[in-house]
Amino acid sequence: MEKQIIQKKEAPRSFFRICRLYYNKYRHAVPLLLYGLVYMQWFAWLERNVTTTSRYHLIHVRPDDYIPFCEVFVVPYLLWFAYVAVVVLYFFFKDRDDYFRTCTFLFTGMTVFLIISTIWPNGHDLRPAVMPRENIFTGLVAALYRTDTPTNLWPSIHVYNSLGCHIAVMKSARLEKKRGIRIGSFILCVSIILSTVFIKQHSLFDVTTAFIMAAVMYGVVYRSDILINFYHSLRRRHKRKPGTLV
Repeated sequence: MEKQIIQKKEAPRSFFRICRLYYNKYRHAVPLLLYGLVYMQWFAWLERNVTTTSRYHLIHVRPDDYIPFCEVFVVPYLLWFAYVAVVVLYFFFKDRDDYFRTCTFLFTGMTVFLIISTIWPNGHDLRPAVMPRENIFTGLVAALYRTDTPTNLWPSIHVYNSLGCHIAVMKSARLEKKRGIRIGSFILCVSIILSTVFIKQHSLFDVTTAFIMAAVMYGVVYRSDILINFYHSLRRRHKRKPGTLV
């Protein structure tokens, strides 16, 4: 009897110990989850409010008129969702420093995009009124048009995040010798960027400004490494405090 009581008392302790171990191991997921919730709520609010009014700024540059509609590019456009998810999850499990760099790069640009869309609502009128052909790809584009409005476009997050993910792959020491992955990432990144204009989801202005913002953030995140240096300084402080979990 006494043995059973001891085992029952130890069971909850073991459960909480396991939970604490997993939390300490994967607690870097908390910022990702929290930001994901904030971003989705904010973006949904923008979509509801901007699409219900015609008072948004029209984005258009002359070269947009010379870019043909090419529906096959809907494939890399949709692959963007998997591309970003795979890159973030890979670094989440494999390299915490690169994970933080990638998240900082992506989240900063996404936040700038949300702020701009809130202060300066924008949209375009580049989409074809009628699909020029009927095939599986135009069907996918039509479905995309129904779910994704031609508003809240500047700068292009598809372009910016693709650049951020490819930079993360190229700067990773773990992937330095993975030539196939690096080439595949480059091809997919370029294809996604081209897709934004060929399926008329973005103006060239959105694409160009996304490149500019990515160049700035590259300097901040990878050249200066401010965030990682700050993160490691915090870890060293915690290690110096007895009884603090690291």
